[in-house]
Amino acid sequence: QLQASGGGLVQPGGSLRLSCDISRFNLDNYAVGWFRQAPGKEREGVSCISATGLSTHYADSVKARFTISRDNAKKMVYLQMNYLRREDTAVYYCAASRYYRDDVPLVREYDFWGQGTQVTVSS
Repeated sequence: QLQASGGGLVQPGGSLRLSCDISRFNLDNYAVGWFRQAPGKEREGVSCISATGLSTHYADSVKARFTISRDNAKKMVYLQMNYLRREDTAVYYCAASRYYRDDVPLVREYDFWGQGTQVTVSS
């Protein structure tokens, strides 16, 4: 499936860039979303990007701190995370959907999922 990478341990206020390899299933024409799941909580949508990359949407909790982008030539989608907070600690997943909706992505709308990558924000 999709392959997410780039997680790690970072101090509050720090940055990380997550990458999602979408090459395996020729998902150039799919929207891609980033989700996260903290311990004991449900998986939630963080951000999404349309197939062309021209449209993006963010959850309020990450708006102005996270940036989603994609490079279809490289078949990669990225999530740049700045000003990280302790509450951003979670396993982050990328997923693909045939359809883009200009709103916070919902788990049920996404068909293809990758293994998650752990992001831990701690001093």
